Amino acid sequence: MIKVGIVGGTGYTGVELLRLLAQHPNVQLQAITSRSEAGMPVAQMFPSLRGRVDLAFSEPSLDVLSACDVVFFATPHGVAMKQAPELLANGVKVIDLGADFRLTDLPTFEKWYGMPHSCPDILAEAVYGLPEVNRDAIRKARIVGNPGCYPTAVQLGFLPLLRAGLIDPAHLIADAKSGVSGAGRKAEVSSLFAEAGESFKAYGVNGHRHLPEISQGLTGMTTDKIGLTFVPHLLPMIRGIHTTLYGRLTRDPGSLQALFESTYANEPFVDVMPAGSTPETRSVKGANTCRIAVYRPQGGDTVVVLSVIDNLVKGAAGQAIQNMNLMCGLPETAGLTQIALLP
Repeated sequence: MIKVGIVGGTGYTGVELLRLLAQHPNVQLQAITSRSEAGMPVAQMFPSLRGRVDLAFSEPSLDVLSACDVVFFATPHGVAMKQAPELLANGVKVIDLGADFRLTDLPTFEKWYGMPHSCPDILAEAVYGLPEVNRDAIRKARIVGNPGCYPTAVQLGFLPLLRAGLIDPAHLIADAKSGVSGAGRKAEVSSLFAEAGESFKAYGVNGHRHLPEISQGLTGMTTDKIGLTFVPHLLPMIRGIHTTLYGRLTRDPGSLQALFESTYANEPFVDVMPAGSTPETRSVKGANTCRIAVYRPQGGDTVVVLSVIDNLVKGAAGQAIQNMNLMCGLPETAGLTQIALLP
């Protein structure tokens, strides 16, 4: 059994990790940390875990976490990079669900996250954890930077087109929408029901922290310079991300449907839907799945890709467990075969 620790178990991503890991056939939950809630039984805060998780929250001490094989950081940016060096030195594998190990360029990280990076040497060896792109490197990694939710949906949608050289990489548009849980489990006026309910708005139009991460990932799919317009929106729902992606064709693409189907034919967590489909966020709720549909409206020079994920699963905790499975030599699908919830 793989002994697992979670640093920061009180947020939405933390409880989603707990939900999934409690059902994983190869995992023993060893530690769940929270400085503010140390001593409280996990099931007291999250009654959904009663009878499945018997641990109490504990202080994030090195001794406790070093007894684990894998430690997940479900923490704000800046936490993982302070603790990762000692854990790695003790032979613990690290998966960070924050942004500390996503961006390879130090000045870019410092610009967008407003803090210096405390372990650039470890950042240099970290692997970006998008399995559909970096599967082989993830298998060999000691430390993985788990992708953000928007970047996961956007990159998987554009990947077949950029790799095939079918669209102009200098003029890409990602129109993305997320449920309120993407903002985290914290008291904030903009996330209140009376503020977010029955409303719909864009945010981060001049620049969102996920923009450099998406651009970095897309750059690895082509030899040309990426030009991306990325606009996120807040939807009045709890879970889910829907991205509508636009690319300008540079040549006759042939069958776009066939291209997407062949690209993802052997990917267990990417579902290319039949031609003419419109994937819905509810079709991936609770599941580690990205559903994709591709269009060429009116046979013109624009490709439209629809990509949906659950921001807390394939956009966070599920993908992190997918990475753990690869790092530990387990079947990639272990503990992740849950069917989406309907209605």
